[in-house]
Amino acid sequence: MAREGQIEIRQGGLRVQPAESLRGPIRLGHSPTDAPTHPTTPDGRYFVVRGRLWRKTNPHLPDDVREALVTQLMDARRALRRPLSDAERGAAREQVDQAKRALGERGPVWWTDGAPDYNRKLAKNTPYRDWFIGLTS
Repeated sequence: MAREGQIEIRQGGLRVQPAESLRGPIRLGHSPTDAPTHPTTPDGRYFVVRGRLWRKTNPHLPDDVREALVTQLMDARRALRRPLSDAERGAAREQVDQAKRALGERGPVWWTDGAPDYNRKLAKNTPYRDWFIGLTS
């Protein structure tokens, strides 16, 4: 069943108006404003995708720093889609890891209360279990 919202038509990665003539394959999807958000744990440390906790970016990073790190991360991820030598692939993976660590999504946790890290764990196997079950019921 389709979700309510505005349908977007894309061809060659560009948005196309319904009245325009179309050639070749098209892609139908919801506009980015309709994109679903993933639930965030009550303490704001993780979001949940398919039952698994993923650590969120450090909310204390200044916006300009966060934006620069996200740009670095996305550039490295795009590079990994291209044909690369083993050395180039390793360098791109290292760049992804460095950006994710600087964002606080990997490595030492960004909170200071001593709580353990549950990154990449199933929510049902963590102290967030009751909160998570409450979402699905």
